[in-house]
Amino acid sequence: MPELKTIFREVLPKQGQLSMEDVPTMVLCKPKLLPLKSVTLEKLEKMQMEAQEAVKQQELAMKDGTQ
Repeated sequence: MPELKTIFREVLPKQGQLSMEDVPTMVLCKPKLLPLKSVTLEKLEKMQMEAQEAVKQQELAMKDGTQ
């Protein structure tokens, strides 16, 4: 891998104030855990299961009524 040459030469003042720039760096944080299913999808699945149960109960009631 070729060496990178610096373009800028460092200059330190002989008198006066010396200032230094703070270079922002990347900060790693904890990953955000996302739910596997959205709340809306869970509600829809629950509604579908309740509707299926209601249909099953109606079918059983109809079978019991005819016998």
